[in-house]
Amino acid sequence: MRFPTNGSLNRQIKKSKIEALFLFFLSIGSLLLLFVCATLGNMFYEQLNDLPGLINTLKDPAVLHSIWVSVSATTVSTLTAFLFGVPLAYFLARKDFLGKGFIEGVLDVPLMIPHIVAGIALYGVFAQSGLIGSPFRKIGIIFQDAFPGIVVAMLFMSFPYLVDSAKEGFKTVDPRLENVARSLGVSQWKAFTKVTFPLAFPSIFNGVLLCWARGISEFSAVLILAYFPKSAPILIYEKFTSFGLAVSRPISVLLILICLLIFVFLRTCKRRKQ
Repeated sequence: MRFPTNGSLNRQIKKSKIEALFLFFLSIGSLLLLFVCATLGNMFYEQLNDLPGLINTLKDPAVLHSIWVSVSATTVSTLTAFLFGVPLAYFLARKDFLGKGFIEGVLDVPLMIPHIVAGIALYGVFAQSGLIGSPFRKIGIIFQDAFPGIVVAMLFMSFPYLVDSAKEGFKTVDPRLENVARSLGVSQWKAFTKVTFPLAFPSIFNGVLLCWARGISEFSAVLILAYFPKSAPILIYEKFTSFGLAVSRPISVLLILICLLIFVFLRTCKRRKQ
């Protein structure tokens, strides 16, 4: 009969302590999971008692159009944030310069200010007589009560999530890896696309998801700048204030289901590529 040595016994004790710590953290973190499940689960449970209402919602052209407006607008705003935010994040991650902290603070302002304040600020700039809205109106692009206005409002409130996530991802990539690629004759652009970007992609992907989710949930800024065409949150608010839960809840459930399916699909695709 073999008895465990002191080394193996110590390893078993350490492993049991680590597993106990994981279980402790899981029990604490599960409270947040329970919080979300209880809140949303109650809404879904109540909606199950009114399946005809959900079916009628699925057939309502106004509801489907509002969801399409939200999904398409947040997709456009996320692509815009990605196009301009990733290069900015890479620059901030790699360079130190005077005023860098101030610039990073300015970029995070949309995370801090009330959304209604952001909407008022955006309205002053993108309204038809605004600083940006006026010249764009002359070439046929209107932001006030128009689809571009919804995109702008979503972009302003969501891009910091992508920039911050991408910046932290780039910081985890050792610059020496880029230097090795450059020493092998690769251009700086190829070193970025073939080495840095793929290694930072998990963080960038998470930032894209957060940016997309934050955009589709935006209400106050969109309400002020572009009430029309009605996005899903605007329509839900309108239905709730006019008709109450019986009419607004099915739209909410439908929007949550669509967002959940999109998130599950994207995260599944990400796992398969890893």
